[in-house]
Amino acid sequence: MRKILSYFLQGLILFIPLIITLFLLFKMFDIISSWFSVFGLSESLMLNTLFGIVLTFGFIALLGALASSFILKNLFNAIEDKLEHAPFIRHIYSPVKDFTNAFVGNKKKFNKPVLVLTNPQANIEEIGFITQENLSDLGIQNKVAVYMPLSYSLSGKIIIVPISQIKTIDKEASEVMKFVVSGGVTDVD
Repeated sequence: MRKILSYFLQGLILFIPLIITLFLLFKMFDIISSWFSVFGLSESLMLNTLFGIVLTFGFIALLGALASSFILKNLFNAIEDKLEHAPFIRHIYSPVKDFTNAFVGNKKKFNKPVLVLTNPQANIEEIGFITQENLSDLGIQNKVAVYMPLSYSLSGKIIIVPISQIKTIDKEASEVMKFVVSGGVTDVD
């Protein structure tokens, strides 16, 4: 039974981001394919669907190419900066962007799994991920910021911990995150 629960949770961890991604792709596909019915490009439903798929894929690839080109990178950064400073929008856009970048992309943050001694009297340790090793901007010395994810959730808390209370976990960060989020029922390879 425990193994079945473990497989179920692993499936959820993979399934939820996949569903969100597919939902967004289908929404984009609906918008693009609706253009064909408005402009009357083709009477064939099959041809409109094929055009919609090709254009959706092409549009996403074009955005990726433009975002990584040297010339337009500054434009995308300027737009992103405006979004991050716009009232109300910044409270949605910035956390979603930071959360996404923490797991994928060039700025992965949860890549240093550690054990944190949270109760020295009972010798209790919790699993976390170092997110900032230098806190001098906050006026804090000899401590690090550790994100402590909660089981069965994508939420967590940040704690400031003395370096002496941390032990590095020599495992893949993604495996450790799955272990924590699953409540400890997932096996770590």
